[in-house]
Amino acid sequence: MKHEFVHPIETRYRSKIAELFTEERKLEFWLKVEAALARAHAELGSIPMEAAKEIERKANLNHVKLDRVKEIDKQIHHDLMAMVKALAEQCENDAGRYVHLGATSYDIEDTALAIQLREALSSIKESLLELLNKLMDIIKRTKKLICIGRTHGQHAIPTTYGMRFGVWAYEISRHLLRIDQTIKRISFGKMSGAVGTMASFAGKGPRLQEKVMKLLNLNQALISNQIIQRDRHAEVIFLTSLIAQTLAKMAREIRILQRTEISEMFEPFKKSQVGSSTMPHKRNPHKSERICSLARIIKSNVIPALDNIILEDERDLTNSAGERILFAENFVLLDFIICEMISIMNGVEFNERKIEDNLNLTRGACLAEKIMIELVNKGIGRQEGHEILRIAAIRARERNIDLKETLLDNKEIKDRFSEKELEELLNPHNYIGNAIEIVENLIMYLNKTHGF
Repeated sequence: MKHEFVHPIETRYRSKIAELFTEERKLEFWLKVEAALARAHAELGSIPMEAAKEIERKANLNHVKLDRVKEIDKQIHHDLMAMVKALAEQCENDAGRYVHLGATSYDIEDTALAIQLREALSSIKESLLELLNKLMDIIKRTKKLICIGRTHGQHAIPTTYGMRFGVWAYEISRHLLRIDQTIKRISFGKMSGAVGTMASFAGKGPRLQEKVMKLLNLNQALISNQIIQRDRHAEVIFLTSLIAQTLAKMAREIRILQRTEISEMFEPFKKSQVGSSTMPHKRNPHKSERICSLARIIKSNVIPALDNIILEDERDLTNSAGERILFAENFVLLDFIICEMISIMNGVEFNERKIEDNLNLTRGACLAEKIMIELVNKGIGRQEGHEILRIAAIRARERNIDLKETLLDNKEIKDRFSEKELEELLNPHNYIGNAIEIVENLIMYLNKTHGF
């Protein structure tokens, strides 16, 4: 029977990072560690150097075939040992007898996993840098594009689109810094044998481990049992989830701003694109919705990653099966939704007419704070001014008139402001504080921090 994929990360949601998590790459990482182990043994005089060189020559996919490893695995039901046997049978001149000498399975697996996750995080960093660069382009274009700010889903006071995108960019920047920190903490391997005592290395364990990790450009765990402790791996999964939640937050806001009633900002929409199978007029934010949906899957994997920290005694196998899913799933889905967001940012559209309409939708009520502060400058206490503006805003809303009209009905206001002064104060374009300066400072920070 022809094999058919079940998981959509193999088809619909596959991205370039998936290559790091194929069975071939996993085997390649394992073989790389076995080669380093053999070299370290030889340098310490534990095995002949010629044997180590032969193992190094054969420890690659040109000689050790995945199909052969799978064939052996079906017989012995142990994939790591299947790799050992497949490598050993390729080695000539009796070198195969030294493959995997003194090591336990997770000396190889966890050390290889450290290399794999380091490369995966580095790849995510490249994708995020591309996204951040796109965000910065938009920030520069929109730093003076004034729009209504919203809190609790209600109109608050004016802000700018540069501020809105700037908040997202600053968050992405923090994730990039977190990636650098997490790479350092995941880049640890071990070569300590069963339960971590190094007993199988005949007193040479500390030097052997040091040499292996140096060859692989990894740090060595100072102490471990039969595995590298899973707090490191849980941090990786948690970081992927943090990044995904930022993307979901951005996507959710895009969806809100694309609502028909708001219509300020839109995902790109191709001329041939279909929004609905039955409603030809629809322009659905499908990319943003997809990001929000997949982010839920990514964050759900935090729980099993945390559970994997709690293994029995010197180790058990309850982390293993789940980790075959967790890392590949989270990294492939995360990379996919980053690419989706980059695609959105490449073609994001702004409807400046609707932005201006919405800015003035409350007919001046969104400037009530500004009037209140000016009242204090005119000699009225802050609390009294707040009450005057609160009542005026309610009356304007109930009568469906401009705030200015209700304010001119109030003696305290009329005695202190001319109609022309009120008009100037109620211009939303005059109340964005230091928004432009804040955004420009952010741009300088991001340029300096990330080398744009």
